[in-house]
Amino acid sequence: MFIFVFMYMIKDKLTIVIPSKNESDVINITLTHLNEQKNIKGTRVIIADCSTDDTRDIILSGKYRNLNIEVIDGGLPSVGRNKGAELCETPYVLFLDADIFLTNLGTIRDTLITIEHNSLHLVTTKFRVRGKYSFVFPIFEFFRNLTIDNAPCAIGGYMLFDILEFNKVGGFINEDKFAEDFHLSMKIHPHRFHVSPHKVYTTDRRFKKKGLIYMLKMSYLSYKNKHNPDFFKHDHNYWV
Repeated sequence: MFIFVFMYMIKDKLTIVIPSKNESDVINITLTHLNEQKNIKGTRVIIADCSTDDTRDIILSGKYRNLNIEVIDGGLPSVGRNKGAELCETPYVLFLDADIFLTNLGTIRDTLITIEHNSLHLVTTKFRVRGKYSFVFPIFEFFRNLTIDNAPCAIGGYMLFDILEFNKVGGFINEDKFAEDFHLSMKIHPHRFHVSPHKVYTTDRRFKKKGLIYMLKMSYLSYKNKHNPDFFKHDHNYWV
């Protein structure tokens, strides 16, 4: 087993897609952690960028030598993710956000082995933030476990898909402006959905900007409107 894990070649199995817009304050940390992942060397990373700051200069700095980075024009998160997935030539695609910090160096390798060996369609992870909002994601995970049998929920910060299934369900809906990750993950059969025990970290910037009450309310409304596609086509002031 040790030899198998050591020799596991991620680049032959996985394409990574990251949408970005004006992420100059975080993208270096995200790509540095990604560059340090075990077995990652040579893996294709497609960044769908629509920045007006120096995000693209950081991406193309040449610092991340274990990654085969390409930059394409992006748009809304759904649009950028779909554009990247269209270029995928591997059996699996991993969608990350630009502010996802993979502190465990084996996260990608381990989740990829999990989805491959268990014939799963979608694997996500647990999420954490540091600081005053550190309690939020454990609460989210509690309710996700209660609803997982009728509404599998993956956060767009880490969505590892079987590319055939991703294409079969139609990918992200380009017109979705809010909770496009939840809207898509609901299409996956619960028995083909898995939450890895690995934890990834994200920033608390959205909680700071919009407030905890707003974020909790919108999470509730997303679940309540899970069968109402029009709900997801409005941004609900999320990006303001």
